Amino acid sequence: MISSGIYKLLSVPVFGILYVYTGVGVLLMILLSWLNARKPVQVLTHIWARSVFLIMCKRLRIQGRENISKKEKYIVIANHASLFDIVAIMSFYPEVSWFGHERLLKVPIFGRFLKLTDYVPFKEPTITNTRHMLEQLIEKAKNRSVALFPEGTRTLDGRISPFYRGFIYLFRSREIGILPVTLNGFYDLKPKNRFYINFGSKLDVVIHKPIPREELINKTDNEIIDAVKTVVESAYHTNDK
Repeated sequence: MISSGIYKLLSVPVFGILYVYTGVGVLLMILLSWLNARKPVQVLTHIWARSVFLIMCKRLRIQGRENISKKEKYIVIANHASLFDIVAIMSFYPEVSWFGHERLLKVPIFGRFLKLTDYVPFKEPTITNTRHMLEQLIEKAKNRSVALFPEGTRTLDGRISPFYRGFIYLFRSREIGILPVTLNGFYDLKPKNRFYINFGSKLDVVIHKPIPREELINKTDNEIIDAVKTVVESAYHTNDK
């Protein structure tokens, strides 16, 4: 088994390559955005996201692609363990808008990239901020799917944390279903509380069948949360199992 010291040593140049590579990609996407070329931006996003894992010499196995209908819009709900979670979802669903912490917009280069995806930042939940965030999310959901992590932040122990009810406000405001996604191996790859990449981790994504709106709309908030969380957890495992 390769020691953590080797992983720490390898992580420095890999992060450098990823930042430069992402910076070049962002410049190209900015140019395409100025030309109002939305489809090429989505294609480039897909290529960038897939190649990020290739640069780390990681194979990303994705199951359930057939569960996504191009004709439908969804609220994409996934568990959250790593900064690479967003990249993983963009690798198979590049046209999705994102809702997440405002601090991600401050990450060099990556923050600029998120702005190109119509990212809606989560701010301090005052009455005014909450109303504004919901208005933005509802507006985005009119024309495209919206993705978010209902745990609110990345897990610190590898277990899926309780889900917040924020996504339910969006769900009740639009004629839209929920697409649950389970991300495996990303806590082992690069958790919030470790700076280096574990190049030995195994990554897989499970795209579950969408949960139709009519199946959930008459349930209470807690029942909706339990139903969605149960689906996400049903395919979740850690690499030590």
